[in-house]
Amino acid sequence: MTYRTLEWKLEGLVGTITLNRPEKRNALSKEMIVEFLGALDAAEASAARVVIITGAGKAFCAGMDIEELRAIAAQTPKEHLEESQRIATMFRRLYTYPKPVIAAVNGAAVAGGCGIASLADFTLAVPEAKLGYTEVKIGFIPALVSVFLTRQVAGKHARDLVLTGKIVDAAEAFRMGLVTEVVPSGNLMARTRELADTLLAISPTSITRTKKLFTKLEAELLDAEIAVAVHENADIRSTADFSEGVTSFLEKRAPQWTGR
Repeated sequence: MTYRTLEWKLEGLVGTITLNRPEKRNALSKEMIVEFLGALDAAEASAARVVIITGAGKAFCAGMDIEELRAIAAQTPKEHLEESQRIATMFRRLYTYPKPVIAAVNGAAVAGGCGIASLADFTLAVPEAKLGYTEVKIGFIPALVSVFLTRQVAGKHARDLVLTGKIVDAAEAFRMGLVTEVVPSGNLMARTRELADTLLAISPTSITRTKKLFTKLEAELLDAEIAVAVHENADIRSTADFSEGVTSFLEKRAPQWTGR
């Protein structure tokens, strides 16, 4: 597979996926989601026993691409549902991935980007990294990521993040449980490789079976919750508040909410 929005590299037993749209702060586009899923497939089929995800430039992933936001208003309900399912597939694939995944968060990880960062098995972040789920600020709903977020952090922290849409620094994200470790900027990739080496020293059979066990234990409930979240994610796109939220964001003005 040829990639235009990311880089996939295999070095020994460690594979690295680098989100590579630095001019867009590695924002998610439909193309990137397709390529990201393709890179995960390539990593699974490769000799890699550990997979690292990071971002090129100063950001990890700034969430949805602005151009994608512009196109949303013209989508049909069927297209909304298809796109919601596409994003859900990406999150579920990452969350249930059979090999250990380390997110090396080199900068901002917002909305869907925060989802990718926090759904990894290990999330290492530099002190200046900013993380958060900002969907409510544009009249949207973090439906899909909430399915996984509530499995990772305490309920009060999850509600605090998704209901306020606030951005937190790496230290606060660590306190909440979104981040595994805060690492000095100049040492991020070295520490990530050190963690990868720790995992490589462990029985690959044990790691694979342990991850499969996690997946089996919650598979039925997870699928049911994702199905609900996909429809919620699609349905809110037809509301007046969502339209106003996206429009005001693109026009860089305060939104005028109507509650509809």
